[in-house]
Order: sequence, then structure tokens, then C-alpha cells
Amino acid sequence: MSECIFCKIVDGSIPSIKVYEDEHVFAFMDIMPLTKGHTLLIPKKHHENVYDMSSEEAGQLFSVAPKIAEALKASFNPAGLNLLNNNGAPAGQSVFHFHLHFIPRYDQTDGFKASWLTKEKQYTNEMFKEYADKIRENLNK
Repeated sequence: MSECIFCKIVDGSIPSIKVYEDEHVFAFMDIMPLTKGHTLLIPKKHHENVYDMSSEEAGQLFSVAPKIAEALKASFNPAGLNLLNNNGAPAGQSVFHFHLHFIPRYDQTDGFKASWLTKEKQYTNEMFKEYADKIRENLNK
């Protein structure tokens, strides 16, 4: 049996409060929520992060994302919604099974804050063009 906590939730050996399930994905309430309605959406098949997923598998998961978002909106009427995914420990990933957080936002004092410290003065247009070229080159692989 897998040691992955989310795999154990999918196979039922760890209980969860299910929100949605189909043959490919599983959504459930986060037991350490940031706000009312905080929900996780995961692929049923174990994938450590987005780099592990095929386009088809990612498509199956992301095709359900609007359904979860709309249900949260209809249920709780949040002022906004954050979709959050962390890939790798340096990015803040703590459970190494791909998961997408749906964090309904009610106001700016609800306990969640993303720090966004831009560095636009460190980059030139030439650097942006070089980076874009490199990304485009690797998109075709």
C-alpha cells in the first residue's frame, strides 16, 4: 500500500469529506482549511507534481476545476477565490501528491496572504525575449 496520504484518501483507508469524485479525480475538504469551503482537488492516480502529469491527465483534473469553483461560489458567495498549487518543497509543497487548493476569499483579513515581491528592475526587455525564446524552444519538445 502507498505511504501517500492522498492515495490513502482515494482508496478509502483514510477518511475524508468528499466533495466530488469521478473516474479520474477526487475532491475533498481540506482538514487544515484557510477559509470556509477550502477544498482540494487531486488526481486519483499518484503524481508527485505537475511535472509528473501527462497533458491528458492534467486536462482531466483541470476540466473539473470550474465545476468546483462554481459550486463554491454558489454555496458560499465568496468575494474571490484563490487557486493554488505548489510544486516541490522550495515552492511550499508538503504533501507530494499533486493537489490544487480552492481557497474561497471573504475579505483580506481571512488569514491568507500571498507575498508578491516583483523584480522588474532586475530584468531587461532583451532578457524577457531571451527567456521567451527558451520557453518556446522547450514547448516543442
